[in-house]
Amino acid sequence: MLRLALMMTILTAIFVVLGYVIGFLFGAPELIALGALIIAALLNLISYLYSDKIVLSMSHAKVVSETEQPALHRIVSTIAASAGLPKPKVAVIKTPVPNAFATGRGPNNSVVAVTTGLMSTVNENELEAVLSHEVSHVKHRDVLIASVVATIAGAISYLALMGRFSIFMGGSSGRDRNAGALALILSFLAPLAAFLVQTAISRGREYEADREGAMLSRKPLSLASALEKIERSVRSGKPLNVNPSTSPLWIVNPFRGDAILEMFSTHPSTWKRIERLKAIAVSIGSMR
Repeated sequence: MLRLALMMTILTAIFVVLGYVIGFLFGAPELIALGALIIAALLNLISYLYSDKIVLSMSHAKVVSETEQPALHRIVSTIAASAGLPKPKVAVIKTPVPNAFATGRGPNNSVVAVTTGLMSTVNENELEAVLSHEVSHVKHRDVLIASVVATIAGAISYLALMGRFSIFMGGSSGRDRNAGALALILSFLAPLAAFLVQTAISRGREYEADREGAMLSRKPLSLASALEKIERSVRSGKPLNVNPSTSPLWIVNPFRGDAILEMFSTHPSTWKRIERLKAIAVSIGSMR
């Protein structure tokens, strides 16, 4: 929580500084920054309110009944009860590529989704561990956190765009050239810095969901084994036919490879996650 608070503070500081410098060019720092924040907030509010429907549609996931997938529902129900949460909806994606994700505004409006490839690749203990990870995202309202972070990062991007537009169009009637130069530099650096902070927050939430999921299922080694199987599928280049914008939601990012540096990824290194899970297994004395 301290790490998350620090990251949010850094994002806010970037927004305030950029907003003041860009606003200076227009002669209204407060109004420009507020306008950018409102635009970003409205766009992300819509995404947040309808996140479950939007994501399910983009990932070709179908909500299934207990009659269609009794074993899957039984595992989700058990995990949700252990976490003290209402049972999420259950969805399945027809693809041989193993993976899973969770979405929804919160515990009362959530969905956990798995691919048919995951169900055929992992054993029951591993499937339970993966679903525990996803339920943990629901428990900690990670979709809400991601929406708040995206709002601030989006506002920074809008401010940067406005700043570049102002500078390239000649600024506002001969204002301070030094401010213009500073604004131009910040308009390129601030969105990059915001993106790095945003991905760092995302990686932190994945680590926390691993830890919480391992404690829920009491099967950290099963989660480690499932992550390894999913990672090997990603490395093999098997395509997952879904929208790339959903990448932060999946338990393992299906759109990245070794060439992408970890600092630019929405997920931590799978091997680092596995090592942490092994350490958790030792600490709780679990052999599963």
